[in-house]
Amino acid sequence: MRVTFLGAAAVVFGAWNTGCVTSAPPSSSPAEDRPPNIVIIFSDDLGYGDLGAYGHPTIVTPHLDRMAAEGQRWTSFYSQAPVCSPSRAALLTGRVHLRSGMFGREQGVFFPDSHYGLPDDEVTLAEVLKDVGYATGIVGKWHLGHQPEYRPMRHGFDSWFGIPYSNDMDRQLPPGVERSEATFNPLSDYWYVPLMRNDEEIERPADQTTLTKRYTEEAVAFIQAHRDEPFFLYVPHSMPHVPLFRSDAFAGRSAAGRYGDVIEEIDWSVGQILHTLEREQLAQNTLVVFSSDNGPWLAYRQHGGSAGLLRDGKGTTWEGGTRVPGIFWWPDTIEPGVVRDIGATTDLFSTVVTLAGGSVPSDRPIDSFDLSPVLFGHESSPRDSMAFYRRGQLFAFRTGPYKAHFITEGAYGSGPERTEHHPPVLFHLGDDPGENHNIATDRPDVVAAVVAAADKHRAAMTVAEPLFDVRGEP
Repeated sequence: MRVTFLGAAAVVFGAWNTGCVTSAPPSSSPAEDRPPNIVIIFSDDLGYGDLGAYGHPTIVTPHLDRMAAEGQRWTSFYSQAPVCSPSRAALLTGRVHLRSGMFGREQGVFFPDSHYGLPDDEVTLAEVLKDVGYATGIVGKWHLGHQPEYRPMRHGFDSWFGIPYSNDMDRQLPPGVERSEATFNPLSDYWYVPLMRNDEEIERPADQTTLTKRYTEEAVAFIQAHRDEPFFLYVPHSMPHVPLFRSDAFAGRSAAGRYGDVIEEIDWSVGQILHTLEREQLAQNTLVVFSSDNGPWLAYRQHGGSAGLLRDGKGTTWEGGTRVPGIFWWPDTIEPGVVRDIGATTDLFSTVVTLAGGSVPSDRPIDSFDLSPVLFGHESSPRDSMAFYRRGQLFAFRTGPYKAHFITEGAYGSGPERTEHHPPVLFHLGDDPGENHNIATDRPDVVAAVVAAADKHRAAMTVAEPLFDVRGEP
């Protein structure tokens, strides 16, 4: 396969992609004469540097490492946003979250008192796959609107087992228990988060110590129930978003403390899914993808994970906020290797729809690219740029190895303060992935080229009314 990440300037500043690119599946037929099954496993607040395959020295992740060794490990893979709700919307719709109103000027995500959710007129990956005969299920955190009209069942999923929003919401602390104490020494009773099965609340508060285990059991059961038909299984884990919970079997197991325990239980969960696919003789006809919704929540120190050598984390548009692990596994089909091309969770939409034989919607702008040419080892990634948004505003833009920041700001008001840069600060992510050395003065030509690409992106962007800011009583 070809890698363009460190390509020459002529490659870097080639034609900017503005739509979906598709390709045919590989010529070799899968083990079964039907479309491939799709499993997307999406962790919550996992850092770029938190897996063994991405360089963590003490967290043990043999199953994810196996996926990376047998499949593809992408090193420039991005979530669409540095926080939960927008990145999840982008994954499921293949669209920058501004187009669907999945952002706020004041609020970054949906809360338990939010009025809205993912609009009904958005077309989700589950809906497209359901239309071509797939069974569809979600096991885990939704966070795209908890009101009945916005739940997964209204967006193409046949079944749902999980929580409606982040596990740190609905906080109800007893007298004398401070927020910091509750976060670092958590009990499930501190958060009145409901556990749902379809539209029924089955437990409140959810016993968070068992969530990863129960999600795994549900995922395995879904695979077994639908082994004789094509299926789409979406597993958005609640962890390692704080507060950190793990089952008794993983408590104290990791050399990396509680956070490591949580990641190692997620890795175990991945292993159970892979083993089930193999046991049911489905592995050769199943694409499994593992990624994260954004970077690590560094404010929580050892409970917040690591972005490795990348700068900053969740909530910011520095690389640590949105560059995430991207692992693709499909035995005997994916060309194994390390991919340094640019890709994004948003691209899973067009990639999966194409593999499934569906049709990418043509009645709206789609910001997703079909990555299957790279997966099959035929071509380079069709994505050559990435836009970085925060609360509806374009903060940075990447073209090839160069990234320009127009605005920088620390996470959640913790500093550094918001700064607008004229001219933008510029980094070469090939030799400076930590974004430490501003080269704007040395490369005004590159600054101009990236600014021009960002302007072209802005001109093509449609922006809906922000839906996150409407909270409380109407």
